[in-house]
Amino acid sequence: MREDELLSLLPADVDLERATAWVRAEHAKSGYARSVPLNRDAMDVLERRLKTAVTYVFERPPSKTALPIKIGQIDDRDLRRACDAIGIKDFRFHDFRHTWASWHVQAGTPLMVLKELGGWETVEMVQKYAHLAQSHLAQYVSNVTFTARLEPEEETPPCGVALTA
Repeated sequence: MREDELLSLLPADVDLERATAWVRAEHAKSGYARSVPLNRDAMDVLERRLKTAVTYVFERPPSKTALPIKIGQIDDRDLRRACDAIGIKDFRFHDFRHTWASWHVQAGTPLMVLKELGGWETVEMVQKYAHLAQSHLAQYVSNVTFTARLEPEEETPPCGVALTA
């Protein structure tokens, strides 16, 4: 989910039984509501957050004198300090989304599936991750070969032209 989608998540938008969260249209970049299937990691986080959530899933806990406060955006200073502590440079919250998409492509998730999972409107937006996994090409590389068709004693293919790589 994008930062605003995540931080605007209401407890009512999470269905743990169906392992799904809902992005409301007013918080979606596309302007269209969508469902987000949740993996076990996300479920674990949401289960913990929902135990104390009052208004939003991700909110600062209430103080003795104030109500819970919606986390309006990720505090870049906190993220920067965390990255500095482990030696990561030039990292933004949105980079988590790119990392997630890259890992999906490397794990073999089809681009059309990733498009739906990430809420992108066009496959062109997802294709920037396609170069990360050429494994989808491996199954096709041997569809056409020349040398595999030669008999062991033949040195040139039947057309009389020697093939070299």
